[in-house]
Amino acid sequence: MKIAMLTNNYRPFVGGVPISVERQTQELIRLGHQVTVFAPMYESDDKEEEEDKKAPERVIRYHSQKKKMDNGMVYPGIYPVEILEAFEREHFDRIHVHHPMFVGPWALWLGKKYDIPVIYTYHTRYEDYLHYIPCFRVNEKNTVLKKKAVEWIQKKVIPSYMGWFCNKCDLVLAPSAGMRQTIREYGVHTPTAVFPTGLDGSFFRKNARRSQEIRQQYARGKRHLLVTVSRLEKEKNYGFLLRGIAELKRETGDDFHVLIIGDGSQRSELKVRAAILGIQDVVTFVGNVPNDQVKDYLAAADLFLFASKSETQGIVLAEAMAAGIPVTAVHATGSDDIIEDGVNGFLTEEREEAWAAKVIEALEDETNSRMKKAARISAENYRSSRLAIYEEMLYNQCGFRKGEGLYEAEEDRRERSAVALH
Repeated sequence: MKIAMLTNNYRPFVGGVPISVERQTQELIRLGHQVTVFAPMYESDDKEEEEDKKAPERVIRYHSQKKKMDNGMVYPGIYPVEILEAFEREHFDRIHVHHPMFVGPWALWLGKKYDIPVIYTYHTRYEDYLHYIPCFRVNEKNTVLKKKAVEWIQKKVIPSYMGWFCNKCDLVLAPSAGMRQTIREYGVHTPTAVFPTGLDGSFFRKNARRSQEIRQQYARGKRHLLVTVSRLEKEKNYGFLLRGIAELKRETGDDFHVLIIGDGSQRSELKVRAAILGIQDVVTFVGNVPNDQVKDYLAAADLFLFASKSETQGIVLAEAMAAGIPVTAVHATGSDDIIEDGVNGFLTEEREEAWAAKVIEALEDETNSRMKKAARISAENYRSSRLAIYEEMLYNQCGFRKGEGLYEAEEDRRERSAVALH
């Protein structure tokens, strides 16, 4: 099968969508499919081209605008001539698009023109990301009219557009059961299936020596090492996370250290906030870490901390569990689908005292040991090799069941995938 993956962002940009696209692509290639990733250009030199040549997947770069978002993401070009020319030259069996804007409408147009099924993965809650567009940013200086206009766009315009876009596709994939329900609430009647981002086998292989080195370097002789991984942006709710760490310090003292892995536009501001809260001595902003090394940092820790409420899945939660560490997170779509409260982690309300209390409980020796075992078991459901078999089946269904009913249930998928792999 020849599959076209259309995305608005890809490496070298670091984020959940590029990671998801890359992992899906490589697993589909292992199953014998031909996959072409259509991704925007980030640099003007030959660096991207050299990196793409080394990768197992074929990548065709299309032109992007010079202006970038605050988080480093580019604005794709309005007219992606490179994509259109590729479709004129070649025949593709499936189009899998990962964004509803920019390349999204082009995917629908190409699907209709060439009679190709279009699959869309609902990666992002776009209503939580409006602040990346300068004209939609709101602060205390803005007029009431602007605030109401932005709120209207968040609550009415975006859900309406997303419902329209999804209903133009042949299949919509939701990263979690919670997001599938959200999609249905938007009035989507297109067939849907739950399809989380998978983890390749490397996430389950430990480098005990490297993890021990990391723990010695950052724990600084403290009893516990805690870790969190995400972009340092507004939607990740780092303000709450830092206040929660401050509460933890008030309750337990400073016999712990927290690693914050990732980078973003809020890094300087968050460092200042940490200093104001008096936790700069128990927090280290590590910055970006190569994807293939993140698991070593995770395995070095006792607990993963999370506060984001904007996730559709939360890939890092599955990565943490594959590394054998439980999670303490705030109740939210994505987190609620991965974390079994009291089993492989804890879910709390967004209140610093409640969150800190669960962190303390999760660090108790007996609880931590039990949850670590459960976390590893939970992570097995997210192996990329299993999910790729399921994705292949969904692609096939798009060919001969276009427009029909529902797709395989999550419980059936797990059982069937497990059988297929043995």
